[in-house]
Amino acid sequence: MNMGCLESRGEDLLLHIHVQPGAKSSAVVGRHGNAVKIRLRARPVEGAANAALCAFLCDRLGLSRRQVELLRGDSARDKVIAIHAPGSAARALLQEWTQDSSPATETP
Repeated sequence: MNMGCLESRGEDLLLHIHVQPGAKSSAVVGRHGNAVKIRLRARPVEGAANAALCAFLCDRLGLSRRQVELLRGDSARDKVIAIHAPGSAARALLQEWTQDSSPATETP
């Protein structure tokens, strides 16, 4: 499966993300080109936004921290995240996020 934002690699998924750090709230806000756009409250200082992104994804997808890995984009807004062995609920939510008209999911 390769839907632009989401690629299948064996049992894992690769999620392409465009991050907007320093937002009022953390949320999935839809698509940004071939990536899922996620706003994060955390500022991009000393890896805080990367840590917040991984924690946000774990929380939203119901995954453990070891299942979410930042592969590319450590110091960039465009990132590639590996989701290791996601369950069916996480896969369904990821597919929903990668649709063109995905609704925002906010966290205060």
